[in-house]
Amino acid sequence: MNLYIFNELSKASVYGVGTYLRELIEVLRCTHINVFVVKLMSNNPQIQKEEIDGIRYWNFPSPIQEKHSIDTKRQNELYCHNIVCLLQLHIENKNNLIFHLNYNQYGEFAKELKQVFDCRIIATIHSLAWSLRLFGNVALLKKILTPDELDQKEELKNTIIQSFRKEKDLYETVDRIISLSEHTKHILLDDYQINPKKIKVIYNGISDRNFFADKHELRQKYHIPDVPVFLFAGRLDEGKGLTFAIQAFRKVHNRNNCHFIIAGNGVFDLFMKECEGIWMYVTWTGMINKECLYDLYSIADIGILPSLSEQCNYVAIEMMMHGLPIVTSAAPGLAEMTEDGISSLQVPVTEYPDKVEIDTDLLAEKMLYLLQNPDERQRLGSNARKRYEEVYTMDVFRKNMIAFYQSIYE
Repeated sequence: MNLYIFNELSKASVYGVGTYLRELIEVLRCTHINVFVVKLMSNNPQIQKEEIDGIRYWNFPSPIQEKHSIDTKRQNELYCHNIVCLLQLHIENKNNLIFHLNYNQYGEFAKELKQVFDCRIIATIHSLAWSLRLFGNVALLKKILTPDELDQKEELKNTIIQSFRKEKDLYETVDRIISLSEHTKHILLDDYQINPKKIKVIYNGISDRNFFADKHELRQKYHIPDVPVFLFAGRLDEGKGLTFAIQAFRKVHNRNNCHFIIAGNGVFDLFMKECEGIWMYVTWTGMINKECLYDLYSIADIGILPSLSEQCNYVAIEMMMHGLPIVTSAAPGLAEMTEDGISSLQVPVTEYPDKVEIDTDLLAEKMLYLLQNPDERQRLGSNARKRYEEVYTMDVFRKNMIAFYQSIYE
């Protein structure tokens, strides 16, 4: 089996997609599968090939940008066409070919691959474009897709419809689809009308890196005050629900002395204003490496994950791996990952015709409850660790992915 896994230089490759590919490549080491990682839109000015620990990496440069260049859509089409031509030249063994795509805009690319190669194509759905824009509001999506619906701003409506059609085109073209949640699978069946035989739900998994760390020593190392610490980790954008988390923290802090660590990069100005008057009780780390992030998991007392929409969130897995008690939203994906009252405390996400919200009073209530009940924190954290061991370890992920690849040519 010759497996070509596609990546590209983008924001997503720094966050969830990048983590997924790193873990996937790790589970495929020392298997019978010949693995090639093809990186598109690379910064390298020329095609570059290298082999690291048995995995071969091919980097294809971005198209040259010129003032008189054609429109973006046509340029992307030509770029993908040229990549297919280059793959024809560089792929030596064309037996049992599998192309594994990880970005939703490659419908035409998938079609051209099928025209040129005798192959199977897989697509992993890391996110749905409309979900990012609408914060997972499925009811609003259905409304926008309704013919002659005029309640939405035309620009937003057209953007959502175009991205939806592009994704549908890709999912209809590929042979198999990996969904990271049952919720996304149901959307593919109900709204995209995808053949159920194509779809396989495989949850993410990560290597166990939870080593004993002394909380007191780590707090001294990072100059964290000796008070209860809440932790948020992830991109700083509206879809992650950080506004609601800060508002809830303010309410908790009014009743108990505590600290909030926000780890991640993004639009700081959008959230900084929410901290007016409590700036000194909030630490912003910006983008940090995994080692520092894992230290923060050990430092924190309670994790906060108020996302409005998720699939199979790596931060949630990492928090569970570290045995951290979590307060999450009940957003689709997150509600599936943890068990309310057993391995997390969940707060509902309310969908309105034009927005999605979390009740910050209820979120603050859950945060305060864990703050004041250490035995409950211990119970939830212990159960979260068990949940990780049962569902999200590297061994479980390896078993599922290898079985999936083997099934494609059976």
